[in-house]
Order: sequence, then C-alpha cells, then structure tokens
Amino acid sequence: MKKYRFHVLGIPHTITSKEYNACAFTQKVLKFCQMMSERGHYIIHYGHEKSRVKCNEHVTIITSQDLERTYPNNWKKDFFKFNTDDYCYKKFSSLGIIEVKKRLNDRDFVLAFFGLAHKKLTDEIKKEQRAIILEPGIGYKGVYCDFRVYESYAWMHYIMGIEKLSNPNWFHVVIPNYFDINDFTFSSDKKDYFLYLGRISKCKGVDIAIQVTQHLDEKLVIAGQGDIYKELGYSKLPKHVTCVGYADIEQRRELMRDAKGLFLLSNYVEPFGGVCIESLLSGTPIITSDWGAFTEFNIHSVTGYRVRNFDHLIWAAKNISNIDPVKCRKYAEENFSFEKVGQMYEEYFHHLYTLWDKKGWYSIDKNRTSLDWLTRNAP
Repeated sequence: MKKYRFHVLGIPHTITSKEYNACAFTQKVLKFCQMMSERGHYIIHYGHEKSRVKCNEHVTIITSQDLERTYPNNWKKDFFKFNTDDYCYKKFSSLGIIEVKKRLNDRDFVLAFFGLAHKKLTDEIKKEQRAIILEPGIGYKGVYCDFRVYESYAWMHYIMGIEKLSNPNWFHVVIPNYFDINDFTFSSDKKDYFLYLGRISKCKGVDIAIQVTQHLDEKLVIAGQGDIYKELGYSKLPKHVTCVGYADIEQRRELMRDAKGLFLLSNYVEPFGGVCIESLLSGTPIITSDWGAFTEFNIHSVTGYRVRNFDHLIWAAKNISNIDPVKCRKYAEENFSFEKVGQMYEEYFHHLYTLWDKKGWYSIDKNRTSLDWLTRNAP
C-alpha cells in the first residue's frame, strides 16, 4: 500500500493527549496519528504545545497561555465551553494557514477533524489545489467537505436527510471509530455494579440508568463531566448511586474492566458512542437504546442488549450475566482495532488518491488482491 502524507488538524480547545479522554474528537486525532504512524504514513500534527502524540512532526499552534486565557473553567468538572469565534479558534485558523502552507506538498491529505471549526483554515489551503481536504471522522452536524468519513451509517443517512441528499456520494464513506486495544484490560471476573461513563446529561439516559438500577436494587457507578445535581435535578443522590466525577486513564480502565454491564441510553440518534467499544474491549457487555450507531455494533444477545422500554431494560439488566465477556472482547478487537480500521482508512485514501489520475473513479488497481475493507467479523 502506498504511504501518504497527512496534515492532521487538532482540536483548538483541547490538548491532544490521553488525559483529554472526555473529548471524543481529541481522542480521534490522537489515535489516528498513532494508528497511521504505525502503518508507516507521514503525520504532521497541528495543535497544542503540550500535545503527546505519535507523529513525524508536531507543529505548535496553541499554547498553555492561550488555553488559560480563553477557557478559565474546569473542563474535568464542567462540559467543554468554546465557540469557533473565540481567541483559540481564530488563532488556530490564522496561524494554521501559515504553518500548513509551509509544509504542504503536492497530493498531501489535510484532515479536518472538527468540521466547520476548521473550514476557514482549509478554505485557504484549498485555493492551493495541491491537497485533498476531507473530514475523517464525522459525528457532528456541521459538515462541509466534498470528501467525508462518517462514524456510522446511521449518522451518514441522518446528515443526508438534513441536507436533503437523495443521491449518495461515492466519496462519502463509513469507517467506524478505532481503538488501541492495549488501553483496555480484559476481565471476565466482574464486580457487583453497573456503570455509566460519559457526559452526565439526560440526553445520554443517565436518569434512566439510575431508575433501572434503583428498581433492581443494584449499584450504579457514574463517571464523567457534569454536575449530576444540576443536570438531573437531584438534591441528594439515591443510596445505590456513586458519582466519581471525571475518570482519568487508569480509573476509566478499572471501572470498565470490573463493571458487570454498561448503560448508554442516548435518546437521540447516536453517531457512535465509543465508550461502548471501550467497554466491550474490557469484556463488559452493554445495554443501549435501539437506534443510531448502536444498531450497527451492539449485537443483541451477543455483545449486550438493545432496548425500547422499561420492561426491556429490567430484563436486560437481570440477564446481563448471560453475555459472554470473551465474545465481547473478541468482537471489539476484530472490528475496531488499529489493525482493522487502519486498513479501512488506507482503502479510502487510495480511493481518493485516484482522483489525481485522469481516470479518477474509473481507475483500476492491478495489484488488488482482496476487497475486505468492509468485512465485519461476527462472534
């Protein structure tokens, strides 16, 4: 497979590091750089000066002083607060244009990981007509590139509906989120609690998880950003609930390893829900709503359960021990690892690279030996 050059645009309001595990988009940037670096591609990362990212070259755009000046709030306690007209975003665009142009070679790829937030920068790069610009991990609404990678088919079709696109685009594809399997510890020996891990909000179904576990007299551990009292309207937490706040790398690993089940009951079309795959990599089955990306990766009665009402939830929680942790880990490892998803991205980049050829879409790869990039391995 040909080796490519990537200009990876970080998230202006965060630091590209594992510490920022509460931001799914930051983690996509971090993991993409590692995944594709390990596959031999050339990675140039643009972001915060303290980024800890595997790449060939890091370019500092945002400093610690910039972050402190623009975002004085405690992001580990509260949700991330930013807007695309604030100081960090404006600086990222203006300085980013200069730094990318310095390093841009013909036929490079420029990756806008945060949609419209990167548009001012990429619009200037596009004028050079030397690179292919794409959005490589869409789980948001503000899309704009001609070339797009969605996290799930559910989200691609949802955006198509919003944009009133009746004819699909051959260069809009679906590649799922990807994970370093070494970040998670498998265990089939579970402790006596259920887990919710993520943003503390009713839109994620945290209140329902509390109701289910209360009905069953089961323990529930809640971890993540947000004020549970303010968000859910509690003056005092029920006795069966423990709220630990933001979970760092090790605490997150341990919580998922030991839980007997994880709830993610998003009440909107979930673009992906990466914590579910992290849970499966830990051997912990999942209980999710029955829409969005969950329908694509939560194999009912194999990796967990998908539910539609309270009765379903009660039954699922009572029968969570029927799900085999080994199958959970195997399924997640075979379908969402760097090894698997890295191949999918390479196939897509090869697909785009043919556009530099006169034949473009009609180009034929004489060296092709398989068409396995969309193969899903079932337990």
